[in-house]
Amino acid sequence: MTESFTTNVPARLDRLPWSRFHWLVVTALGITWILDGLEVTLVGSLSPAISDGLGLSTTQIGLTGSAYILGAVLGALVFGRLTDTFGRRRLFTITVGVYLLATILTGFSWDFWSFMFFRFLTGAGIGGEYGAVNSAIQELIPARRRGYTDLAINGSFWVGAALGAMGSLVVLNPEVIDQAWGWRLAFIIGGVLALTVIYIRRYIPESPRWLMTHGHPAAALAVVETIEQMVESDTGKPLSPASELPTLRLRPMKTSWFDIARSLVVRHPKRTILGVVLMSTQAFCYNAIFFTYALILTKFYDVPASAIGWFILPFAAGNFLGPLLLGHLFDSIGRKPMISLTYGLAGALLCITGWLFAIGALSAPAQTAAWTVIFFFASAGASAAYLTVGESFPLETRAVTISLFYAFGTLLGGVGGPALFGALIDTGERSQIFIGYLFGGLLMLLAAVVELILGVAAERKPLEEVAPPLSLDDAP
Repeated sequence: MTESFTTNVPARLDRLPWSRFHWLVVTALGITWILDGLEVTLVGSLSPAISDGLGLSTTQIGLTGSAYILGAVLGALVFGRLTDTFGRRRLFTITVGVYLLATILTGFSWDFWSFMFFRFLTGAGIGGEYGAVNSAIQELIPARRRGYTDLAINGSFWVGAALGAMGSLVVLNPEVIDQAWGWRLAFIIGGVLALTVIYIRRYIPESPRWLMTHGHPAAALAVVETIEQMVESDTGKPLSPASELPTLRLRPMKTSWFDIARSLVVRHPKRTILGVVLMSTQAFCYNAIFFTYALILTKFYDVPASAIGWFILPFAAGNFLGPLLLGHLFDSIGRKPMISLTYGLAGALLCITGWLFAIGALSAPAQTAAWTVIFFFASAGASAAYLTVGESFPLETRAVTISLFYAFGTLLGGVGGPALFGALIDTGERSQIFIGYLFGGLLMLLAAVVELILGVAAERKPLEEVAPPLSLDDAP
């Protein structure tokens, strides 16, 4: 564990053509965001039915949203550190297991406190997924496709949102099932779906990059050789000789919290500021609005609870199409211009839409259309924020860094958002809610400026070039 060694594992992974192996990674790991989207949308779409079933006020609904986010924050911190210590593969199995158990238990809630506690545990499972899954994806996907792939996968959150919206149309239909039981069944089914995820993930190997930085170069090489055999079999073409690829010389090390802090504060302070700003602003914007989406529609536009899903579907489509259609531009035009553009457009449009809402100029369909356009851009920017904090810091701290930024940013912007907007909606005053929208829009505009100043040009570059490993051995 103490002797240095030379490896070309990163270059071998980056040279691979796209194949069925990469589709397996995208499917097995990317499904995390589908589950997250399903969870968030279920609570948003079913909030009127949950409120009636458990006797909750809109403020309490907002607080349960905050509990979910707080659980995700703590789960990210705990599981993120464990992911860097014990490996990506082990932890992304444990975290999805936590999610499975907690979301099923949510369906058996009996009052406000039990519902909030189970939402907290569900959030902990999903939060733990962020570090384990994001780090594994970025370390297995070739550099030239890393941006687009990561954005598209993060955007799949909204596939889950669409599934949740369509599911709500069924479980809230009294002709299909008693509404008192419909929302409970939705959570239980969501938990059962996680069993499929655990099964598929059996076929995902440990990250070779994690293995090499933890003193297991032989195991890392064995995993890469297996992947190369799969790729050659799939494409029918031999790969270029590995002997011609660039190498790294590493000296394995055990990373401490001091090393993590030094990386964030001493080696990359500007990237740390950038990550906090990007993550916290998008978290406030998203969680504040989406956790209270259904409440706005029911209270101010008289949309019946059973029809909420129809309004969430176009919103989810816009959020999914943003990263899907714009994602390749983050690899071609670059991270800095595209993140600034998407954050800036989303912020400006949110301020304008908030004003139109305040003066009563929007109908329910018009409000939904406005949100759809806003989050077409916001979704691409938010997905790029996760990409940025993952690729901007060293391999040895990748999972815990992603988790720290997710946790800190979400704690700043996500926990207070749902509770704040729930309280603003309780006032019944459009002008009060406009203040919240204006605040969210200005935060997004601020993030656009910070990205222009501190952004990192990481497009199409190997992870080790963007942020050299802590264990890099520079000795001759």
